[in-house]
Amino acid sequence: MSDVTRSQCRAGAVGPRSGWSRSSTVRPAAVPGSTHDLAAARTHGIVEALGDADIKCRADKSYQGAGRCVRVPFRGRRLKRWQRRHNTTHAKICCAGDQAMATLKCWRPLRKLCCCPDRTTSIVKAVVVLHHASA
Repeated sequence: MSDVTRSQCRAGAVGPRSGWSRSSTVRPAAVPGSTHDLAAARTHGIVEALGDADIKCRADKSYQGAGRCVRVPFRGRRLKRWQRRHNTTHAKICCAGDQAMATLKCWRPLRKLCCCPDRTTSIVKAVVVLHHASA
C-alpha cells in the first residue's frame, strides 16, 4: 500500500483487480444523524466492549440504562446527600475531559492537520497534557 501513488489512484490503476481497494480501509457505516448517542453506541457494540473489558466510563444523564460500565449522575430535584455528592464528584471528573475537548476544538493547528492518524493521536495527547499542566 505504501508503493501506491496518488496518480495511480486517480488513474484507476489501483483497485479491486490490483489487490487493493478503498473499501478495505473504510470504517463501518455511520448511523443516521437522528439516532440517539446511546442507540449508536449500542449499534456499534461500544457498550458491550466496555463491559467485556471491564472499563468504567462517565457519561451524562441521557445514558441512563446503558449498563453497569457507564456511570451516570442521578436525576431529580430532591436527592439525598450521598446522591448530590456523587453528582458533584461525577461533574468534577467529567469537567476535565470536557475542558480538554473544548481546548482541542478551538486549537487552530489541529483543524488543518494532514498527517498520519497515529501521529495525530500523539499530538492530541501532548496538547491535553499541556492543557492540564497550565491549569
